Amino acid sequence: MAAPYASLPRPRRPSHLTEPVSMSTRPTHSPTRGTTVMTDTTGARTSEPTLMRAIGFTRNRPVDDPDALVERDVPRPELGPHDLLVEVRAVSVNPVDVKQRAHADAHGFRVLGYDAAGVVVATGDAVTLFEIGDHVYYAGALNRPGSNSQVHAVDERIVGRKPASLDWADAAALPLTTLTAYEALFDKLHLTPSSAGTLLIVGAAGGVGSIMIQLAKVLLPGVRAIGTASRPETTDWVMSLGADAVVDHHGDIAAHVLEVAPDGVDWIFTAASAVPGAIEAYVRIAKPFGQIVAIDDPSHLDVVSLKTKALSWHWEFMFARSMHDAADLIEQHRILNRVAELIDEGRVRSTATEYLSPVDPEQLITAHRIVESGRSIGKVVVFDE
Repeated sequence: MAAPYASLPRPRRPSHLTEPVSMSTRPTHSPTRGTTVMTDTTGARTSEPTLMRAIGFTRNRPVDDPDALVERDVPRPELGPHDLLVEVRAVSVNPVDVKQRAHADAHGFRVLGYDAAGVVVATGDAVTLFEIGDHVYYAGALNRPGSNSQVHAVDERIVGRKPASLDWADAAALPLTTLTAYEALFDKLHLTPSSAGTLLIVGAAGGVGSIMIQLAKVLLPGVRAIGTASRPETTDWVMSLGADAVVDHHGDIAAHVLEVAPDGVDWIFTAASAVPGAIEAYVRIAKPFGQIVAIDDPSHLDVVSLKTKALSWHWEFMFARSMHDAADLIEQHRILNRVAELIDEGRVRSTATEYLSPVDPEQLITAHRIVESGRSIGKVVVFDE
């Protein structure tokens, strides 16, 4: 592995951020599942608040509009049987946030946020995986309000134990991209520890690519991982994560890949299948019977060109399980717990590279701007001190 990436320092959050933040009003653990009793710092019992602060959008606005994201007081969520109520300490911004803000119907006011780390402060009646006070991390569900709020309701079956070795911000960087990368490698491509071959990761410096490289090198010892990048700083970043080679995805990507893998590659992961000429390039690069898994949203896809090599095309969408209440919904809980173990063992690290604070509309708009630029490296996180 190359020397640690120096151009993007990884500042650590103050140690107190790994513990619950002191507030004038804090939850105390109620003996009754599904409830939280609020106690002020004098010990006097107070009624639970009915409103919370949340950040979202009211209409589709460009990122340079100061009202692209706004803050509102909204009702605190009601918990379903399997729900956790999480006091959110940090979030991160993903391309899905940008797409939702720019194109989705706000229905008056829509709360964004599809990564979070925080503390469980209440539980639904059927919860068995977590208890009040547990530290958790998760991506949430696209068909429920997002995590850019003081507290957030989320199904326990898509929540993992926060890595103990990470602070809130570094943990919040991981869930959505980790689930995407893990499902792509193991649910779609069906790779195993005994798999042998070459994996091409297109856009390897992005959030998903940054964790996929690490998972491949740690869990798939027989797989050679080639990443694509286009700038010196992104090339350095990809190599620092353990890639065996890096090629430029600008220009003739097929020629660049075939220079380092003359026989072609067995598997392709891409976040850029909508780029003109991408499918033709993948057909040139892939070995016969190869497999391609994509996560982006092309308006048109010519799959006929895959036939002469009998290539397989897969879609990865980590929200599919929660959106359709899949029978194996709990797999996302297991994936996040497994990766938390790898992190605490020192085998995988956070992909956070940019840290913003506090969690407010201004900082979240800044994070959206960074992600929307298409030039971000790893993940952007927003946290409260």
